[in-house]
Amino acid sequence: MSFIHKALEKAKAAQGKPVEPAGAGRPERGPGPFVGLEEARGFAETPGEIHYTHTRKVTVDLDRLRRQRLIAAGSDASLGEAYKLLRTRILHRTSREGRNTLMFTGSRPNEGKTLTTINLALSIAHKIGQTVLLVDADLRHPAIHRYLDLPPGPGLIDYLTSEYPIAESLVPPDGLANLVVLPAGTPSPRALELLGAPRMMDLVRELKNFYPDRYVLFDMPPLLYAGLLAFAPLVDGIIVAVAAGSTPREEISHALETLKEFPVLGLVLNKLDPLAASQGEKYQNYPGRGSRKKFTLPWLK
Repeated sequence: MSFIHKALEKAKAAQGKPVEPAGAGRPERGPGPFVGLEEARGFAETPGEIHYTHTRKVTVDLDRLRRQRLIAAGSDASLGEAYKLLRTRILHRTSREGRNTLMFTGSRPNEGKTLTTINLALSIAHKIGQTVLLVDADLRHPAIHRYLDLPPGPGLIDYLTSEYPIAESLVPPDGLANLVVLPAGTPSPRALELLGAPRMMDLVRELKNFYPDRYVLFDMPPLLYAGLLAFAPLVDGIIVAVAAGSTPREEISHALETLKEFPVLGLVLNKLDPLAASQGEKYQNYPGRGSRKKFTLPWLK
């Protein structure tokens, strides 16, 4: 029985209402963390739209988002176009096969993975008929709440450690249509261990299977944390962030070797100088301890 359905069962029992089997009346959707939210949390979905009436709504400051280099109304048009291209490439590689759970990581901190994850989520949410769940799974150093200026509150860690209801942790930022955020939540010294816990595996499976047309994006820790490899088999695709002029190519090669058994979709090159960008997919003089010859990578730019 879905963990959300259990909560719904208790709520209906308290109201003296019969409890329908999970997914009743909606056979095309399997049991998952959103089952029954229409009744329990004032949730409803129509094609291309998500409506929440009782979850933690937060109004975002669009000017602040633009200052954070997030794509929002009135932001840099070239930035928005870059993420549209990234969105197109990723959707092309995933949508036909129903691959809707994606994780974002990097070989080291400060490579722009969180900014990339949020902006791709916003870009997908802008596409007609598409919705996104953005999950902050960088449990040791969460950052999504800072970018979006979300208030403190429960989140993924609270669900994994104390069974706090996922439905009460979701945040649909008012002003960012078709996007829902699951913050990291309350800090825990066991944060990295939680990524490979059975409860996390069950959650990813349910998030994938319920509303299969929705993309679920996980902002993960860098690859230097061992817990990441326990999570990698759970998702349909992996995107690795790389910082131009900062990430040594040896580290990129090591990252790809580490993830060779998992579905890596490609790499995103961040912090690229416009002059270097003119070289296309060949990035010359890439900083590393080896030779200075051209180095070609499967960029998802």
